[in-house]
Amino acid sequence: MGGVIDEAALSRLFLDARTHNAWKDADVTDDQLRHLVDLMKMAPTSANCLPARILFLRSDEAKARLKPHLMEANVEKTMTAPVVAVIGYDLEFYQHLPKLFPHTDAKSWFEGNPELIHETALRNGTLQGGYFILAARAIGLDTGPMSGFDNEAVDAEFFAGTQTKSNFLCNLGTGDPSAIFERSPRFTFDEIAQIL
Repeated sequence: MGGVIDEAALSRLFLDARTHNAWKDADVTDDQLRHLVDLMKMAPTSANCLPARILFLRSDEAKARLKPHLMEANVEKTMTAPVVAVIGYDLEFYQHLPKLFPHTDAKSWFEGNPELIHETALRNGTLQGGYFILAARAIGLDTGPMSGFDNEAVDAEFFAGTQTKSNFLCNLGTGDPSAIFERSPRFTFDEIAQIL
């Protein structure tokens, strides 16, 4: 444990990584998707709650169900992506805590407390969404994470009858670098951080 990853890995995950808007004709395999999830799930969440739920839309039929719920600016890049991941969070995550966090009765922390359930599911599901992006990049996939869709309609279309809610979408594949926008500015350290 410990140590620093090399510059190539830092570049792949952060420095040269970009949000992709167009895609090359290259498949994303089931093995890649399974590997991605197996990496993502190992990163920390509070009480090991693991609320993220992911639907991988690969078929034309599945993507067609998503299309009417996208903002117009997101349609082309999403419909042409090899895979579209719907990143959601499960509001019933706490039901699994006896398995996932067995050394204490963590389930009782959440029962009857809808505000804490929502806060925990959204925060940790979003955290897992960030891990998802890094895991995808780490295994050689490019990503196009985005909002810009009707969450309620997507929930009705894909998560009806469950307590899972959509958070954001992430297109996956081999990106076409010719369609990347120029990188936008970033804050300096002093504009966003303090050491006390």
